[in-house]
Amino acid sequence: MHARPDRHDPRTLSDLSLAVHAGIQLDSTLALRTPLVMANSYQLPDDPSDISWSATAPGLYTRNTGVNQAALEQKLAALDEAEEAVALASGVAALHAVFFTHVRAGDHVVVSDVVYEATWRLWTELLPRRYGLEATFVDVSDLDAVRAAMRPETRLVCIEAIANPTTKVADVAAIAEIAHAGGALLMVDSTFTPPPFFRPIRNGADLVVHSLTKYLNGHGDAMGGSVAGRHELIEPIKADAMVDVGGIISPFNAWQIQRGTVTLPLRLRQHFTSAARIAEMLADDPRVEYIAYPGLDSHPDHALAVRQFEGRGFGGMMTFAVKGSPDVQNRFVANLRLITSGFSLGHDDSLIVHTGTEGGRVAAYPEPFRTHGHLRLSVGLEDADDLLHDLAAALDATFSH
Repeated sequence: MHARPDRHDPRTLSDLSLAVHAGIQLDSTLALRTPLVMANSYQLPDDPSDISWSATAPGLYTRNTGVNQAALEQKLAALDEAEEAVALASGVAALHAVFFTHVRAGDHVVVSDVVYEATWRLWTELLPRRYGLEATFVDVSDLDAVRAAMRPETRLVCIEAIANPTTKVADVAAIAEIAHAGGALLMVDSTFTPPPFFRPIRNGADLVVHSLTKYLNGHGDAMGGSVAGRHELIEPIKADAMVDVGGIISPFNAWQIQRGTVTLPLRLRQHFTSAARIAEMLADDPRVEYIAYPGLDSHPDHALAVRQFEGRGFGGMMTFAVKGSPDVQNRFVANLRLITSGFSLGHDDSLIVHTGTEGGRVAAYPEPFRTHGHLRLSVGLEDADDLLHDLAAALDATFSH
């Protein structure tokens, strides 16, 4: 027998209902949406002597937590099935917050060899150069290599559920076992795999990072980042990275992102359905050099993706290249009329970006990424037939002479 749905108890709600109701905080007007509170400060009691000026709760100072941030954090924790969440100014701020808070001088981390550019730079440049921290980059699809990379001083293992940009799939549950056996925490950047599509905490992750700028917001109009996990892991992030360093999200962005999350499960259905059709179309076109999408049988991690994502889909991101030089790739992008050349992902509009074969982290990419570069496509909410026609017409125009 199912528990009676109660909007005040996230445990009783389905994913669709959770996205609508979690985190809603009514004020004295009883408006059905959490109001936007654009205040820096809150009125203190007549006797403030008992107040901790570094408290991480609403009602003091917005850098310490504002009304809209608290509401968003409550929703994010519910969506990720975590005890607590912290919302910060950007996805990179969230990544930095984890590293800044939970890694100390002398610690070692294990990092996937294919990660977001900012993660790569943090662990190859900023953190080693300024703080003497050491990272070992490893192919996380090779579990023996992950085990071999662990050291007694390893504090953190850092992976992406679906890697940006190669779409390599990490076995989160297996890597969690390895990390925990070595006394380390597992952090999963789940930006490509937002809830309810995938919940890393169910699979043993300790910390889950999202760039809220992407799928959680979904409309390309607000920036933010989040970390979710157990209370004892999130509270230090709030104290260190949020209050003391000031990586706070603005009230307006928190309000916008909370609004965006309401439609998240519905949007993901459209993203994923269209992405599957597009991936099949590109895989069948002889003018396409290669296509990497976990939903294709040809993807090396397809069987893992089927098992890990339990039939909920394979994401809205794919990487491919058309045959020819970088100039041909650029000409193909220029010939698109509906899909926009843009840097971000997870928006309502489809975005494509061409990346070449240069750069330090490209050396870790498998073939054919290293030789041909790649076009990273984030499939939006447009009609799938329109997107298919746009891609086909761009291919025709590119190879017509």
